Amino acid sequence: MSFFIVAFLTLLPLIGVKYAGLNYLFGVIIPYFAFSVFIAGFAYRIFDWLKTPLPFRITTTCGQEKSLDWIKQDRLDSPSRFWHVVLRVLAEVFFFRSLFLNTRTELREGGNLVYGSSKWLWIGGLVFHWSLLLIGLHHIRFFFVMVPGFIDALNIADHFLDLTLPSFYITDALVLSALTFLFVRRVYDAKMRLISLPTDYFPLVLIVAIVIAGVFMRYVTKVDVMAIKDQMLRLVNFSFDAPGEIGVLFYVHLFLVCVLAIYFPFSKLMHMGAIFLSPTRILCNNSREKRHVNPWNTPTKFRTYAEYEDDYREKMKKANLPVEKQ
Repeated sequence: MSFFIVAFLTLLPLIGVKYAGLNYLFGVIIPYFAFSVFIAGFAYRIFDWLKTPLPFRITTTCGQEKSLDWIKQDRLDSPSRFWHVVLRVLAEVFFFRSLFLNTRTELREGGNLVYGSSKWLWIGGLVFHWSLLLIGLHHIRFFFVMVPGFIDALNIADHFLDLTLPSFYITDALVLSALTFLFVRRVYDAKMRLISLPTDYFPLVLIVAIVIAGVFMRYVTKVDVMAIKDQMLRLVNFSFDAPGEIGVLFYVHLFLVCVLAIYFPFSKLMHMGAIFLSPTRILCNNSREKRHVNPWNTPTKFRTYAEYEDDYREKMKKANLPVEKQ
């Protein structure tokens, strides 16, 4: 179903631009609409999470909590200070530390429960996200008149093999390999296939289509790069001028990116922002040092024992129960 949906979405700009002349719709209106939905949806989700109270420390811990001075604390797996939390989140964002430490279990014949490594999943996820980040940084040159120096350095590092003309980007091969691995893993593994939903397949297939369209524009079907940059600069400067003559494959690539931008805030892809607001990751495990009170608790008047005894003292005496005051 995901393949059919992405194929249909691919045909929309292909037919609309090539046969209906809808360059303005796919080159100006839809990008602005997608950008607006992405910003508004992303901000709404973040604001909705921010207004949720976090009264208690529900940190995921896998190490020794801060205790007595002579007991060594695990600062990353059981953080007790703000800078511990910062290091933990950064290790999660850039190196997927929890996924690196993850293990898988299998029930073998004879009822034996076997634990194994999940390093291939960690490598696939790491390669995919880092490659996608570098590809995104490469595209910054389309949004600036003068290309920042670090972008040129990234380009040189990415095609240092210099095997083809135009130069072959290593990240293109890496991201496609990682996407293929993540997709095949869901299809091949029976357990993953059982728990996977269409919302798990659709982003993978959509990103694959975006990457393939970009690869074709660079290595197969040539497009006018300067015309693309002119159009991107117009969009960045909020110009509603009609785009120039650009190959239809560019509109396919741009439209699929717009679909991803619209889909992003309402999908599991929002883990990009949620990782910085996850209470199991961003809270200090300091319940022994500080008492955390739930703000949702309504004020309650507690009855002291002295008040209770004042009300029932005579009855307690008749029942031969001890009282503090005679």
